[in-house]
Amino acid sequence: MARSVREAAMDLLARREHATRELRDKLLAKGFDADAIDPALEALSREGLLSDDRFVEAFVHGRIERGQGPVRIRAELRQRGVSDEAIDAWLDARDPAWLERAEAVRRRKFGAERPTDHRELARQSRFLQYRGFTAEQTRRVLRHDD
Repeated sequence: MARSVREAAMDLLARREHATRELRDKLLAKGFDADAIDPALEALSREGLLSDDRFVEAFVHGRIERGQGPVRIRAELRQRGVSDEAIDAWLDARDPAWLERAEAVRRRKFGAERPTDHRELARQSRFLQYRGFTAEQTRRVLRHDD
């Protein structure tokens, strides 16, 4: 007996939250028909079982715990089809807490001492920017501008 779109979606949602487009893409990859997927996702959304807002909240908190910055988190959310409005509700790169997070990530990787030579400064800067912190956040953390 073939599984329904709803059952397959529920199985995926039981593992973790998903963005609507991300879940739709996974169901398409499993071979379900697009005409059957959209009504099933709308029903799950109406029932409160599928929520982009809840997904973004969980995703942002999880990525912060991993030491990622706002630029990288935003890019990953966009890849998953989340709207800028939904992202903006949970992610503000101007929040001063990002400086504290960037400093904690830097300390965990490189220790308490600030870089003294240009080469080490560049290395730590690349690391923080790869992690998704803005150039301004990186500059302020490495130069310790207050």
